[in-house]
Amino acid sequence: MSSSVTRVADPRAKDTRLRLASAGFLGLTALLALTGMVRAESHETIIVSHGYNEYDELKYAPDAPHLDYVNPDAPTGGELSLAVVGTFDSMNPYATGIGTPGALSSAIYEDMMIQTVDEVGSYYCLLCTTLEYPESQDWVIFNLRDDVTFSDGAPMTGADILFAFNLLREQGTPSYAQFVNANIASAELLDPYKIKFTFFEGVPRRSLIAVVGGLPAWPKHWYDETGARLDESRLETGPGTAEYMIDAVDVGRSLTLKRNPDYWGQNHFLKVGHGNYDAMRIEYFGDTVAAFEGFKAGEVTFRQENSSLNWATAYDFPALTDGRVVKDVLQTGNLPSARGFIFNMKNDKMADRNLRLAIGRMFNFTWTNTNLQYGLFQQREAFWENDRLKAVGLPEGRELELLEPFRADLPSAIFEEPAFLPHESGERPLDRRNLRAAIGLMAEAGFTLGSDGMLRDGDGNTLDIEFIEDSQSMDRILLPYVENLKALGVNITYNRIDPAQYQNRTQNKDFDMRDAAYTVGLVESSGLSQRFGCEDRDDVFNDAGYCNPVVDALAESLLDVETYDEMAAHIRAIDRIMRYDYFVIPVWTLTDAWVAYYDMYERPEDLPPFSTGFLDFWWINPDKEAALKAAGALK
Repeated sequence: MSSSVTRVADPRAKDTRLRLASAGFLGLTALLALTGMVRAESHETIIVSHGYNEYDELKYAPDAPHLDYVNPDAPTGGELSLAVVGTFDSMNPYATGIGTPGALSSAIYEDMMIQTVDEVGSYYCLLCTTLEYPESQDWVIFNLRDDVTFSDGAPMTGADILFAFNLLREQGTPSYAQFVNANIASAELLDPYKIKFTFFEGVPRRSLIAVVGGLPAWPKHWYDETGARLDESRLETGPGTAEYMIDAVDVGRSLTLKRNPDYWGQNHFLKVGHGNYDAMRIEYFGDTVAAFEGFKAGEVTFRQENSSLNWATAYDFPALTDGRVVKDVLQTGNLPSARGFIFNMKNDKMADRNLRLAIGRMFNFTWTNTNLQYGLFQQREAFWENDRLKAVGLPEGRELELLEPFRADLPSAIFEEPAFLPHESGERPLDRRNLRAAIGLMAEAGFTLGSDGMLRDGDGNTLDIEFIEDSQSMDRILLPYVENLKALGVNITYNRIDPAQYQNRTQNKDFDMRDAAYTVGLVESSGLSQRFGCEDRDDVFNDAGYCNPVVDALAESLLDVETYDEMAAHIRAIDRIMRYDYFVIPVWTLTDAWVAYYDMYERPEDLPPFSTGFLDFWWINPDKEAALKAAGALK
């Protein structure tokens, strides 16, 4: 990994391309001369910029004093304390399926480029000053800053970026290595602060610059000294370049990050108004009840609530009624996650769509939302709940044009029926109409009710399903659904397991059903295949192990689009297909963020559309904090 040039073997074995890539073995002067000659001979415009947007113009100029949504004069000081339910036994968040990493354990590292949260698809140089690339985007050069230092005082150079690239490729998530091997021909240092990535000929350019721009700076010197690996569970962490560094770790109980007093980027326009806390402390609790009690007692001072029961009924304790705690609803423009009960599509028993539809019919959103969630949610319909990205009605326009070539490979319902919507439910927990419909669907799937009330296939086997969960707060939501499935005749087991076991089993696809939430974005690109692609069925991000070749084809052509409207048409087509395939039972969605915090936190009056920002650009009023401490409200 010490070489200044990393070449990735082209899976298609293009000899000419590899011969051209051998130019990287030339001396630095000759290499720079060759690069200039290619530019001159190709007559291709070279774009030099402080940022990159896939579809639009950048909002911020390189001389912007700060981002619009921060308070540049925010005071620094105080401690943010948060609660996490569960435990941790590692501080390495990059090891897939090995250990349970501590919360915020990746916050000590920075990427070359970062996204803003008040515009869509913009990436700005943080560890670099500029990037340069031809109009063809055949390659990209990052001109790195020469004033970035790790928290141990060592300077960051291009060698650390190249090292991170190699480490991720060799020891990181397999899907990352697959992506790199298929798209990136080489990574090379042109000088200590200039790194170039060259992309293979013939591969779509969409998102490639953003992907390599998202590479972190990992301390090569620390890895060399310690022999640490990326694919191991460990408590030791290398120094990072971010504004926070690890301060204290009490394994399984708590961890604390403290601000680096010598942080290199405190005057960078992307960082002004950020990192205002002196420390961020994470307290671990055995269950949700204990975590909430910790908040009420002042051991934890900021809480993002995810329980409708708590939000509707539990916020009546003294600290809130006397004004020491603030309860607030924050509006966000983020796409809500695509939450639902997912089927493990790698299990043969889940192969029949009618069976999946029958199991889905037994979930009663109406009764659940009214009686258990206090009417606070909306029923999720699409993977992308957004006016431009959500499939609606019959396919038409560009979306229909994209689907037409696959008409023979898709069910006729995709073209002839409106986009699939969740079933309607009644006001009683067991909806008899849906029960009858589910029995009919099960019959089509080959299951009939036996004399004992159990569904059996043609060989007399019962339909055995295990639903796993790790959150105690979900018991009240899931147990009525489990009872409905039993009424259908499913031999279902609800198994709530500890978080470490849950993580291991979900990463290894060792389950039948579980509650999960797919992250979706306003801009989609190469990451779509990682979550929904056939080649990545085993990937930890493809929760259901979903595979549809038509979705694969559309995801591939998505990488060639030039406009946001064209991207949106692709997403609507994919949304329509995946909703029909019904590998996730759509449940509820929420566009707001529920937060409660001790009345010492302050924030900008106008939050950006795509982030609540409490981790990044809120701050603590020192006078209010002192008053709370004097009153004994904080521990």
